Amino acid sequence: MSQPLDNPLYRRILLPTDGSEASQRAILAGVAFAREVGADVVGFTAMPAFHVLSTDPDMIGDTAEQYADASRERGRRLLADVDSAAREAGVPCTLEQAVSDEPWQAIIGTARHLGCDLIVMASHGRRGLGGLLLGSETQKVLVHSAIPVLVHR
Repeated sequence: MSQPLDNPLYRRILLPTDGSEASQRAILAGVAFAREVGADVVGFTAMPAFHVLSTDPDMIGDTAEQYADASRERGRRLLADVDSAAREAGVPCTLEQAVSDEPWQAIIGTARHLGCDLIVMASHGRRGLGGLLLGSETQKVLVHSAIPVLVHR
């Protein structure tokens, strides 16, 4: 076990999650890296906004308020994994949720707003085969982010 760096290059690391297995592995890797370099982590998740016309089964039977409540609760469950991993590693952690139909924009915006100097995210998530090598959200973050991105496979 090594000692954290005195003057770390990375001080705050954003760990986006969508609850996928790949995302869970990226969280563990990101927390371990944060511990090694003496950084803190920010767990982050984005839930889609409520739409009256939708194919999402969660939106069809819910009112906007019911959907918002259910989304917040789902976000809390997803972020609990980040919080738990950080606690076990002794890494300071904060948790953030956003409502966005464009998770990549929410990821970059949150990282910028909170002063994160690294984003650690999975190579793919729940979106299926939308991206051939990397998930479509990960690709968009890589293309548009001025903040360094570490992609975990």
